[in-house]
Amino acid sequence: MQVLAWQIALQRAGVNLAIWRIHRRIGMSGGLMINALAREVGRAFSSSEIERLQLDHESEYAELLHLVRPLPGANELLSTLSHAGVPLAIATSGRASKARRSLEVLEVPPGTPIITREDVRHAKPDPDLFIAAALRLGLKTEECLVVGDSVWDILAARRARSLGVGLLSGGYGREELVSAGAYRVYDDPADLLDHLDEVGVRSPS
Repeated sequence: MQVLAWQIALQRAGVNLAIWRIHRRIGMSGGLMINALAREVGRAFSSSEIERLQLDHESEYAELLHLVRPLPGANELLSTLSHAGVPLAIATSGRASKARRSLEVLEVPPGTPIITREDVRHAKPDPDLFIAAALRLGLKTEECLVVGDSVWDILAARRARSLGVGLLSGGYGREELVSAGAYRVYDDPADLLDHLDEVGVRSPS
């Protein structure tokens, strides 16, 4: 849904790009992503145009939100971690308004810190989101495990000195995620849930 919303917003701005080109940038902050895509088509966007594109993307994404479903095992994974007493936070490059709508489909445990684009100076692939999440949890970044489905997630985790775990649900290949620094790679949250012991998490007895 993210990719389609970006494609529509870009088309509205006169930029026509194949879905796969947009998909490869998902996980970066909106501004960085727009600039990266602009380079591919040889066009520069002003700050006001970038802001307009981001607003258009949010509007289009809101129209598609009713089609969004949690990834297999996502809710179960969050519940298991919560019951096991594992501190967890949600860190996203999206703005708070979009994050709230997206997280409505997840059963996020009460009190879970939510870190969004507005909370940091730079979004992924910079490490700021994960550093902020660690601070909210009262942990050192070296004590944290970051789960993400893009190379930008894993790169940001690496720069934060956290252990990165990749999911194939974002469309990136296993080798790409490993090359970016992922310690382990799983198909989706359900697969990770079945292998929590491999990342040092014990399920509650």
